[in-house]
Amino acid sequence: MTSPLPSSDASSRSLTTVPCPQCNQPVEWSEASPFRPFCSRRCRLIDLGDWIDERNSIPGEPVDWMDDDEGDPTA
Repeated sequence: MTSPLPSSDASSRSLTTVPCPQCNQPVEWSEASPFRPFCSRRCRLIDLGDWIDERNSIPGEPVDWMDDDEGDPTA
């Protein structure tokens, strides 16, 4: 994930902008941008779909959910 970058527009009074993770369009980092860090609902939903379809993942060791006895009151 990229860190917020200051806007190059001097008249913006130091507004922070970040690139949309899907389309790289600049997004103002403020409450005025309800989908931040995404530029739109569409980009936010595309990203969510990527996580659901497991195209995105967090690196780590695979977990075998069938061998997990933690939290099982009958184990």
